[in-house]
Amino acid sequence: CERLEELPEGSVVGTSSLRREAQLRARFPHLQVKPLRGNVQTRLAKLDNGDYDAIILAAAGLERLQLHGRIRSLLPPSDSLPAAGQGALGIEIAAHRTDLVDILLPLNHAQTAACVTAERALARALGGSCQVPLAAYCTEQDGLLTLHGLVGHPDGSVILREEAQAPREYADAL
Repeated sequence: CERLEELPEGSVVGTSSLRREAQLRARFPHLQVKPLRGNVQTRLAKLDNGDYDAIILAAAGLERLQLHGRIRSLLPPSDSLPAAGQGALGIEIAAHRTDLVDILLPLNHAQTAACVTAERALARALGGSCQVPLAAYCTEQDGLLTLHGLVGHPDGSVILREEAQAPREYADAL
C-alpha cells in the first residue's frame, strides 16, 4: 500500500508521536496504532520484520540519511497537523553578544517568525507538553496568518480542531 487509506482493517501502524497517534486513531479507527521506538534504522527494521504494516517517520530525517526510497507517501498538514514550530530553525545567542543581533538579522524570515510565534502561543495557552496531543500549523498569505489548531485525547476519541485568522502583527494574540 502507498497510503494509509489503503490499509486493510486491523493493520498495525507505528508512530513515536502521541500527537500523530491521536490523529491517526481518530481518522482511521479501523487501524491499530502502536508506539514505535528506536532510531531510524531500528524503526525501519521493525517494519521490514513485519512488526508493523506501516510506520510514520519524519521525511526530513529519512532524506537527511539519504533514505529517500523508503518514503512511500507524505502526510499533508490537513491529514496530520504538526507540532508547534516543527521544522523551524532558531539561532540563540548569549544576551551579552548584542553585536551579533545585526549580523544575524538578515537570517530572520519574518513570515516564519510570525507563524512560529502564533503556533507557540497556541501551545502555551493550551499547556502543550509531550503528554498532550496538541498540534498547531500556521500559514501566511498577503500578511494574513491562518492558524490551524488541534488538541485531543491520546486515544483519539475526542479531537478538537479550530482555525483562526489575524494580521501578521497579531501573531502572538492569534
